[in-house]
Amino acid sequence: MKSAFLAFVMLAVSGYAEAATYSRTSKLSGQSFLDAFSWQSIPDPTNGRVNYVTQSEAQSAGLVSVSGFTVTLRGDDTTVLNPSGPGRNSFRLRSNDQYSNHVAIFDIGHIPEGCGTWPAGEIDIVEGVNNQVPNQSTLHTSANCAMPSSRSMTGTALLNDCDVFSDGNQGCGVHLADRNSFGHNFNFNGGGWYAVDRSPTYIAIYFWERGSTSVPSEVEYPVDKVDTSTWGTPAAYFPNTDCDFPSHFGPMNIIINLAFCGDWAGSVYSSSGCPSNCVDFVNNNPSAFSNAYFNFNALNIYQ
Repeated sequence: MKSAFLAFVMLAVSGYAEAATYSRTSKLSGQSFLDAFSWQSIPDPTNGRVNYVTQSEAQSAGLVSVSGFTVTLRGDDTTVLNPSGPGRNSFRLRSNDQYSNHVAIFDIGHIPEGCGTWPAGEIDIVEGVNNQVPNQSTLHTSANCAMPSSRSMTGTALLNDCDVFSDGNQGCGVHLADRNSFGHNFNFNGGGWYAVDRSPTYIAIYFWERGSTSVPSEVEYPVDKVDTSTWGTPAAYFPNTDCDFPSHFGPMNIIINLAFCGDWAGSVYSSSGCPSNCVDFVNNNPSAFSNAYFNFNALNIYQ
C-alpha cells in the first residue's frame, strides 16, 4: 500500500524502546512545500462526490495559496453542483519523493472540517469524517498482517487485523486519546503537530496539540537531528510482531487529499448527525465547506 499524509499511514507488550536518531533531509514550507508534491487529477479511489483538479485549475479557482511559510489547500465552497455533473472540486497531492525508514513531522494549523468531508491519505496518519473526533490513525495492508492486542500506545485499537480484504477496507485503526486531534476541536485549539516514525520493525504515530507542554522542543522548533526515543509513548503504534513488513510495505509516497462523501464519510453520514443525505448536502450547500481546508506550516523529514 502507498502511504499518505495524512496517509503515511504503519511493541511488543514488553514496551517501546526501539526509537532512533535521524538527520533532516527535507525542510519544507511555503512554496517549497508545494514544489515537493505533484497534483493527481484522477477519479477518487474512495468513490467520493469529489473532482480532483490540476494545480493550474486549483490556482485559478483559489483552492491553493501560499502566505509566507503557510500553504492553504481547500475544497470549493462557492459552487452549487449539477447532480449529474462532476463532484465538488478539491485536491489530491502526492509527494515526488518516496520514503522507507524515516521520520516525518507535520506542523498543521487547520484541517478540513464539516459534514460530508473526508480529509486523509494512505498509511493514514490523519483521517476522519463528518466532524467525528478524535483522529483515527490506520494501517491498511494485504493479508497476513495483524497487530497484538496489547501495545504501548495512548490510543485505543479498533481492529487488530490490518487486512483490508477481510474487514471492508477498515484496516487496523487506532482512535487517538486526545479529542483535540481532529475536526473543529483541532482547529479551535490552533492545530498541532503530527509525526510518523517508520522503522524496519515498527511504525509509530505521535500527536501534540498546540500549546501542550509535552511537545518535544525539536518538534516545535525543528533542528537538524531528532531522537524519537525522547518523545514518550506514541499515540498509535504498529509493530511487526505478526506482520512481515518487507512483504507489506515498500517505499511510500505522502498523499494529501480532501474527499467528500465516499465509502466511509457517506456510509456514516446520517449517524454523524448530519442533515439530508451526503451527496445532496455536498451538491447543494457550498457555503458549508468554508472550513474545509488544510493549513500546513511546515513539513520536516528525517532519514
